[in-house]
Amino acid sequence: MIRLGDKRLTGVWSATPTPLTEKLDVDVASVRRMVEHHVRLGVNGLFVAGTCGEGPWLTRDQFERLVAATAEHSNGRLLIAAQVSDNSAGRVLDNIAIARRAGTDIAVIAPPTMLLNATRENLLTMYREAIRGSALPVGVYDRGRHGPIVVPAEVLGDAMLEENVVMMKDSSSDPERRDRALAVRRKRPGLSLLTGDEFDSASYLKAGYDGVLLGGAIVTGHAAGLMIEAAQRKDDAALKTIQDRVRRLLYDLYGGEKIECWLSGLKHALVEMDIFSTHRNLLNYPLTPLCKAAIKTALERDADLIFPQKRS
Repeated sequence: MIRLGDKRLTGVWSATPTPLTEKLDVDVASVRRMVEHHVRLGVNGLFVAGTCGEGPWLTRDQFERLVAATAEHSNGRLLIAAQVSDNSAGRVLDNIAIARRAGTDIAVIAPPTMLLNATRENLLTMYREAIRGSALPVGVYDRGRHGPIVVPAEVLGDAMLEENVVMMKDSSSDPERRDRALAVRRKRPGLSLLTGDEFDSASYLKAGYDGVLLGGAIVTGHAAGLMIEAAQRKDDAALKTIQDRVRRLLYDLYGGEKIECWLSGLKHALVEMDIFSTHRNLLNYPLTPLCKAAIKTALERDADLIFPQKRS
């Protein structure tokens, strides 16, 4: 059982995309290659079925197959977290039971997508019931204002005080929410704070976050590790240089600043890297000739960041 303060909850984590076949089934062969690639990158853990992993759109059968294939092939080499979010505590707990049966180490709860009468009291009650009833350690996912239901920072702060919570992914891009998370961590030393802001991971690392949990880390994981090292030695110039390169790389993968080819572009890069077999995605993001050309250029230009030797 993962406990508060486990060092594997820090450093680089990947919120991996889900490989799909042409028929939009979970591509188990690609899952195996995906796991091996992350082992080579030296990341500490995989977060499956998150937003980048299309978790909210997978069926429960697909979700269970994805988690089971990832956990089976990892075989303890990586920690596995799975997003179990839903619109009630009961449904979250049902998802946690599936994730636990499939081999998940940590259950991650993001904001619900639909909740009537979403008062602060009702939101906190839902989080507490799910966290206290969970048979797995819990991670809390702060999406800030990026979603249909905005969970107030103080609600998430109270949720993170729960004994069963061991980590938090912060994709809010909100300095005030970041500062609140740091204040909670002062009350609970050992609580792992990971930024999900891949375009500005640097500011979170400088503020004292323990690492990153990024949707693009399947490509940028080595660079993220270099950023963590630069932050630890307080080398602001190196940190900025790497962050600038990562930002340019991600825009090339995602289709520019408008993110026109988000999932399709990232998955196409993984096809080019011989990890995924298709760029198919459940949200039907397009893959334009312009995106494909930019990805080809990026993979060549940033090969030193994308294809490192295994980190020690």
